[in-house]
Amino acid sequence: MKAASIGDYRAAARRRLPHFLFEYFDGGSYAEQTLRANIDDLQSVALRQRVLTDVSAIDLSTTLFGQALSMPVALGPIGLAGMAARRGEVQAARAAAAKGVPFTLSTVSACSIAEVTRGCPSPFWFQLYMVRDRGFLRALLEQASDAGCPILVFTVDMPLPGARYRDIRSGLSGAATWRGQARRVTQAMRRPGWAWDVGIHGRPHQLGNVAPLLGPRSGLEDFLGWMKNNFDASATWADLDFVRTHWRGPIVIKGILDAADAHAAAEVGADGIIVSNHGGRQLDGVPSVARALPRIADAVGDRMTILADGGIRSGLDVVRMLALGARGVLLGRAWAFALAAAGEAGVRHVLDLIEAEMRVAMALTGATSLCRIGPETLTARH
Repeated sequence: MKAASIGDYRAAARRRLPHFLFEYFDGGSYAEQTLRANIDDLQSVALRQRVLTDVSAIDLSTTLFGQALSMPVALGPIGLAGMAARRGEVQAARAAAAKGVPFTLSTVSACSIAEVTRGCPSPFWFQLYMVRDRGFLRALLEQASDAGCPILVFTVDMPLPGARYRDIRSGLSGAATWRGQARRVTQAMRRPGWAWDVGIHGRPHQLGNVAPLLGPRSGLEDFLGWMKNNFDASATWADLDFVRTHWRGPIVIKGILDAADAHAAAEVGADGIIVSNHGGRQLDGVPSVARALPRIADAVGDRMTILADGGIRSGLDVVRMLALGARGVLLGRAWAFALAAAGEAGVRHVLDLIEAEMRVAMALTGATSLCRIGPETLTARH
């Protein structure tokens, strides 16, 4: 299918995915106030329309961390994305490569680093969670480096998983009992297209990168429970020394929402940060990314590259994020829904939509290149 908007892909994903998977991708934490604010606050950002400016040639290209991109967009890391479609991370990585933008593989992906490397023609970014086993982390970083991953995205806002009540209600998280498994199987059977394509022919269903830690119990029976028990809640800024020792390329810290933490990231030598509240999936009630971004850009924008994610549902939203101070953005749910609805073709189409919408927004604000998007692109909303 080719949807008219990213919202259409969300509706299609709801029809395609088993209930527990759709709720996992779609949901946030607690009462989901921050999840809603990410969208609402970004869409309330008012742009300054300009006219009678030559906008016949618009350039969306940019360079991030030495990598030339067709536009300032990357596919952000999403755990379990490989369950949205058959070997889904491979499909998404191919779509990103075809469009000339990065794909970011999650630590807790269904497909391993090796599998995505075999299936994708271009290097991809790798996202790291801190788990307690430092020997395993070292081996994981070596795998990513050997695969040619140019950028490490180090996520720091998840010492513990947030309180995601949708996952409890849907049956994704909780005790690994036969009743829970039967509930998920029943939900899958109600989605025969997914059950045939992914449930049967998309095996193995496991966390590809961390399967060595899980041993024979490497399925998805208690995904969030595993994260709670294995993520390192004791990690501090000092642990970046461990990461830096075992990673030669740029390190981008994901999960910054406060100017003081942005300064700390600069002090420890991070190459960039991603202003993010984990898509509203961690601490509910924190500021939306649209509200936090300008303060952080003012604080450290001259010291490092600033990216942002959260609430982006169109190319117009990308332009808004750039105007608020980001050099680029990461898409999350937008590409996950497209992957669920239409596989690799759906992800390509979402990126085409983002590009087309960016071109229109830039033309109507009089910006012929990304360097012309900034605070001057904004106007007060009355």
